[in-house]
Amino acid sequence: MLVRLAQTYPRLGDIEYNFEQCLESIRSAAGDGADLIVFPELALTGYLLKDMVSLTGLRDDDPKITELIDLSRDISILIGLVEHGRDHFHYNSAFYLEDGRLAGRHRKGHLPTYGMFDEGRYFAPGNRVRAFDTSFGRAGVMICEDAWHPVNPYILSQDGAELLFVISNSPVRGMRESGRFQSVENWQRITSSYALLYSNFVFYVNRAGCEDGISFSGSSHVLDPQGELTAELPFLEAAEATVNIDLDELSRARIGSPVLRDEKFLTSLNELKRIKKESFGD
Repeated sequence: MLVRLAQTYPRLGDIEYNFEQCLESIRSAAGDGADLIVFPELALTGYLLKDMVSLTGLRDDDPKITELIDLSRDISILIGLVEHGRDHFHYNSAFYLEDGRLAGRHRKGHLPTYGMFDEGRYFAPGNRVRAFDTSFGRAGVMICEDAWHPVNPYILSQDGAELLFVISNSPVRGMRESGRFQSVENWQRITSSYALLYSNFVFYVNRAGCEDGISFSGSSHVLDPQGELTAELPFLEAAEATVNIDLDELSRARIGSPVLRDEKFLTSLNELKRIKKESFGD
């Protein structure tokens, strides 16, 4: 399985430019024989949108989405965008397009509203965490802050996910004495932990570039089911790379470390029900 990671540098609010850049990347990846291309969170819009959210939202039947769906007959596509929901709310969403259809949709559930983040003011939260079937196996998607809540990869893994995708707009924060940044190191710790614990491939695709003085770190990467780093894109710079994934590694990893197999799901569920009753009543 060939996966193209597209670490893009979108222009804030310029959906026409960003869309054309994504089309160019999709066509190039398809021409190179890639099976799937993965874009960052809000790849079609940029991040610090504020009041532009309502101007950049796309419905799932928008002509731009229809064009992407048509392209998905040649290559599967995972892309982040502002979704204009049929309920007239706007969502920070990821669409998974494959075989000429919208095969999966995830709406970001955890909307950070602290520090530089102000998502809760403009977006409605998603309320579903579900894996879905693809041509390559069962997949799950998290958008940035979603991955900081361990219950989400737990649910996705219990729902059969073999491929975990984390798309992100993560800024550069916390410079270390080593010259590395805490934000970059934290993402590698988180993603490698999920890959190792659940014996999944984890694809982390973050954007690059600057907006309003905020730098986004890039540093997209892929972890194998042993939790080992197999590919990493540059820091800060827009870049693309194609990664060759051997899906047979899933079986080898799950034999060698059967943590996912031995998870006591019903025990977890029963204890969560107990905590709910004790904390919130019937």
